[in-house]
Amino acid sequence: MHIPDNYLSASTCVVLTVATMPVWISSIRKVTRDFPRERFSALGVAAALSFLAMMFNVPLPGGTTGHAVGGALLAILLGPEAACLALTIALAIQALLFGDGGVLAFGANCFNMAFILPFGGYCVYAAIRKFFKVKTGSVGDLLAVGFASYFGINLAALAAGVEFGVQPLLFHTPEGQALYCPYPLAVSVPAMAIGHLTIFGLAEIVFSVFVYTFVHKTAPGFATNSSFFSQTVAEAAEADVSPKTGVLPKFGPVYLLLVLLVILTPLGLLAEGTAWGEWGVDEIASVTTSGEELGYTPQGMTNGFEWSAFIPDYSTPGVPEWLGYILSAIAGVALCVVLFKLATLLTHGDPLAKE
Repeated sequence: MHIPDNYLSASTCVVLTVATMPVWISSIRKVTRDFPRERFSALGVAAALSFLAMMFNVPLPGGTTGHAVGGALLAILLGPEAACLALTIALAIQALLFGDGGVLAFGANCFNMAFILPFGGYCVYAAIRKFFKVKTGSVGDLLAVGFASYFGINLAALAAGVEFGVQPLLFHTPEGQALYCPYPLAVSVPAMAIGHLTIFGLAEIVFSVFVYTFVHKTAPGFATNSSFFSQTVAEAAEADVSPKTGVLPKFGPVYLLLVLLVILTPLGLLAEGTAWGEWGVDEIASVTTSGEELGYTPQGMTNGFEWSAFIPDYSTPGVPEWLGYILSAIAGVALCVVLFKLATLLTHGDPLAKE
């Protein structure tokens, strides 16, 4: 679902970035206003969880791959605005450092995965809880988490499919060849839908329900969404937070989960192939769809923008692929945590410096 650069026109990228900006601004305002200092660390952990989830590629028959995102999960635990910011940071790190998702297409990817996915999934979860009067931690609650995560990722996939599909309709040569993504809506929407309605949607459900259950059982104080967890959060804050340092000792299990996921990330290498819509310039001409080879490389891709990622494709030169994947995971997690730590200092200052 990570749209690379040059699959969308520059104007499309600008439109989607502008459309996402009010969401970013609103999310920043709400989080800085409502999140106490001691809870800001949860945002870095949340971004790291999503970053790692997206490293676990799963295969789909036909040679394509996909992954979970965890967008609805983060919205349920922290609120959709906090999830939006956490996912935005994770996507930025992926694009800039690892070349996973385009730099020009960053706004488009955030529109799909940091806006549509968490807010859409959150709305479904909230509606199910309200209509069926579901209690936190119950079987019904877990079903609501699963359904919300499934709905959210499929809504985001549909948006990406539409964005791909309108490109040949709007941007093409006089001869009819597409300048950017060459596949029309009749191809792009089903292609995105099939994987996410099946294997990738299931992966999203499994990841979301597992992490939600783990957090609820081992670190309830991690959940800061006042709409559903106000009592849990208040109890956890009273028991866990040190007034002097703002440290949350019972975040420990979540950090251990991050370590476990980092160690297991090489499993994502077992899925061979390329995600649909993420082919390189050197391979798109030979991609076969409905039994026919595309046969050309769109001009916008040939002459398009190119970003030189620092660690392309999560691989480190001179080390085994599995170890490079783990090192990339460590770097990504560390950046997620550190960036939100810096954000904490900028918004709330250092409590020790005030003494």
